[in-house]
Amino acid sequence: MGEKRTVVVTGASSGIGNAIATYLAKRGARVVGTCRNPATRTRKADEFFDLVPLDVTRDASVQAAFSTIFENAKCVDAVVCCAGMGIAGSVEETTVEEARLQMETNFFGTLRTVKAVLPRFRQAGKGRIVVVSSLAGDVGIPFQAFYSSSKFALEGLVEALRLEVAPFGIDVCLIQPGDFRTGFTDSRIEVAAYLQNGEASPYRKGHEAAVGQMEHDERAGSDPILIARLVEKLLEKRKLGVRYGTGSLFQRFGVRLKHYVPSRFYESLLRMTYHLDRSRR
Repeated sequence: MGEKRTVVVTGASSGIGNAIATYLAKRGARVVGTCRNPATRTRKADEFFDLVPLDVTRDASVQAAFSTIFENAKCVDAVVCCAGMGIAGSVEETTVEEARLQMETNFFGTLRTVKAVLPRFRQAGKGRIVVVSSLAGDVGIPFQAFYSSSKFALEGLVEALRLEVAPFGIDVCLIQPGDFRTGFTDSRIEVAAYLQNGEASPYRKGHEAAVGQMEHDERAGSDPILIARLVEKLLEKRKLGVRYGTGSLFQRFGVRLKHYVPSRFYESLLRMTYHLDRSRR
């Protein structure tokens, strides 16, 4: 990676976060990973990075973790915000509490992390923040409305944040992954009302069709090492752009198409993609 950097990666116990932390450590960076319960997790042989306990949904946990990180590392060059989770369900069947958990983790968890490092970066006159968003942060995905909402929120946060912190030498960007092969698929949470209603759910056919297609695409997705390599490049760039898409070219093109075609036509493409027309039969 050139000069030896200290990089904090949240959500480093699995998925994209683990791929990034593992790759950067192998490439010579000093990596500090975070996850909720490091003590209960069996480490893989190639994880050459420390794991610090951090629950992004709790203010005290975030503050305690970064207090420890800054005390031990003295200087942190970059933070990669990967901690997140996914909830699947119709808007009607998702409780406010379930929606709040989604936002609390993906959006407010990232916000807590960013706020924890900004004072240090500002005082140092430098620092990089890479936020893992999603292509779903540009397109509302059926039966993942609150996941999409959390990523839409991150997009707005970063666009505004970049303008605020640029005078202090801090650079911020978004990564928008498409579908990648990670444990995210198996850890997706189905909303309680859908599980309880079962066959009686009025949304059953649409839910099964859409989530089934998502799971298929994720399991057939790209290797998350591609995201890790992208992060390495971003840490070495002189200046960061706002966002970087990665993954299937077809998916990235499909998302960008939204801005160039009539909205009703684009909705029809989404219905076809997630088999929602078929689910009404």
